[in-house]
Amino acid sequence: MLRPKHYSPTIDRFLITVLYHEARRQRKPMTVVTNGLLENALRESDSWHQAQTDMALKEDPPPSKP
Repeated sequence: MLRPKHYSPTIDRFLITVLYHEARRQRKPMTVVTNGLLENALRESDSWHQAQTDMALKEDPPPSKP
């Protein structure tokens, strides 16, 4: 059996419900809302910079905002 390449964490049901309602309020897909929240929370973290370095080594650039 093939193993997934990326870890996909389980998100608490309550948070999924919050994301669902927020996405409806914004009239955007849940993934767009979730990605925006995570980017805003983590963009200046050491982990963000480490991931940028890791991704650059793999020639898969991280998302960037204009």
